[in-house]
Amino acid sequence: MAATKRKRHGALEVQAKKPKRSQKVAGQPATVAKEVEEEDRDRIPGPVCKGKWKNKERILIFSSRGINFRTRHLMQDLRMLMPHSKADTKMDRKDKLFVINEVCEMKNCNKCIYFEAKKKQDLYMWLSNSPQGPSAKFLVQNIHTLAELKMTGNCLKGSRPLLSFDPAFDELPHYALLKELLIQIFSTPRYHPKSQPFVDHVFTFTILDNRIWFRNFQIIEEDAALVEIGPRFVLNLIKIFQGSFGGPTLYENPHYQSPNMHRRVIRSITAAKYREKQQVKDVQKLRKKEPKTILPHDPTEDVFVIPAEEKPVEIQWVKPEPKVDLTARKRRIYKRHRKLQQKMSRGSAK
Repeated sequence: MAATKRKRHGALEVQAKKPKRSQKVAGQPATVAKEVEEEDRDRIPGPVCKGKWKNKERILIFSSRGINFRTRHLMQDLRMLMPHSKADTKMDRKDKLFVINEVCEMKNCNKCIYFEAKKKQDLYMWLSNSPQGPSAKFLVQNIHTLAELKMTGNCLKGSRPLLSFDPAFDELPHYALLKELLIQIFSTPRYHPKSQPFVDHVFTFTILDNRIWFRNFQIIEEDAALVEIGPRFVLNLIKIFQGSFGGPTLYENPHYQSPNMHRRVIRSITAAKYREKQQVKDVQKLRKKEPKTILPHDPTEDVFVIPAEEKPVEIQWVKPEPKVDLTARKRRIYKRHRKLQQKMSRGSAK
């Protein structure tokens, strides 16, 4: 009987019996090696053992009521690109933002991306670490979704992205905080059950004009050639809070201008142009009503005036000959020729 070995947990492991070599096989070692190689070649390899899923980051992506179709498509694109995300129903605008922490706890999520719509034209994005914080509020501008861009390229659904950040993120402390928050939210955890073990696209975060520009590129070749596939949007930072969806303000953007103020400035510029045109018209009307000043005659004005020569008046006593109308003459000739042809055709018919 074959010897048995006992595992640590107490299970018995039976030692496999070695196959007996026949005399023919022992005499032909070269043919046996070839057969073994062919069997190994045709054998289907077993599944690759995945590592342990340690990073348990889960992202809750949802919005408030009143969003438009472009915001809804952007939200769907982010859910598709982030396999570690979860969805939820829309939240009423009357509810307080602190309720989102309870929703995240019920959904077992520790990060949140919340889209808040106001006046059916302004879109705000909240990035939060629930429930301890910090959280950041952004104004979302220049949204272009995947269906809207229609660019060439297609990355694998559920693949893990590379995150590329502008060097300016390491220069200021509030950008360094945002960088860490973006890394924890947008990076897909390794060995996540819904993710694919491939890296074929890049998320880029660039700082320009005091705004964060988001772009998504696909890696199409081995030499790291990139093609943009979308979505794309711009985040204008408003405030960074210490808590989740509230709390003490850590940073406030001095360059931020609210959409209401921006629209007010545009209206004031348009009104100023209209008022300026009206003032110009009023001045022109007043100038027309003013009495004209008659200047005295200057005797030196006629110094260089040369009198015109008087031509004799010719009176024509004979009636001029009428002009020949060539068009009417051609028309009469054509009619005469057509009548002759009709008479000739009638005679030949008889």
